[in-house]
Amino acid sequence: MVPASREALRRFTAAGGEVVIATGRMEDSARRFYEELDLTGEAILYNGARTVNLATGRVLHERHLPAAAWKELLALFGELPSGVHPVAFRDGAAYAVDDAPELRDFARRDGITLRDPGSWHDLPAEGFTKCMLIGDPLPDPPIAGITAVKSEATYLELLPEGATKGEALRLLAASRGVPLGQVAAIGDNPNDLDMLAVAGLGAAVGDGHPDVRARAQITVGACADGAVADLVSLVMSAS
Repeated sequence: MVPASREALRRFTAAGGEVVIATGRMEDSARRFYEELDLTGEAILYNGARTVNLATGRVLHERHLPAAAWKELLALFGELPSGVHPVAFRDGAAYAVDDAPELRDFARRDGITLRDPGSWHDLPAEGFTKCMLIGDPLPDPPIAGITAVKSEATYLELLPEGATKGEALRLLAASRGVPLGQVAAIGDNPNDLDMLAVAGLGAAVGDGHPDVRARAQITVGACADGAVADLVSLVMSAS
């Protein structure tokens, strides 16, 4: 994490604020940021499909891909272009059948291990938290029971219908009795759009996706320049 943003978030929590990580990452990948910030509450993971306290393991909210949708995905996997590879997540583990540079880069970037099940058909059809298609060109599969969202140019997230960062934020705020008007959120990619719309203050990072910058209420600096620190300064000066 950018040092300026890390220190700003620590000042914010020391002043009584609460920081929630909202990410497409799984538990193993998000935990290092959670621990770096000394967080103790919930984290919104898998782009909103699961909200869990990473300190205690308590799951506040989760959704799964319907078994029928998973079966349709299995058929899709056999028709993907050669440059596109699936990754599936269930029970806190990530699975991939292919051994491709794009998948190795993804695993290295997220700090996770991809398990090879041998065949996709060897896994149960129930209990999948999400599936990703990684590569180019990405398809746009019309599968019932699935919400598809791009988290990066070469990442297509296939989530249980209704699972979004915004909906997870709404449920988390309600469970805490916190009005959404008192929530500030920051994002950079299209998978953040509904979260920014739900929050009382939605901010885009300066080098984020054009759609995010166009629809956010405010735009702060670039991520590497301390975008989060910019937002924290705005929030704390207004309180």
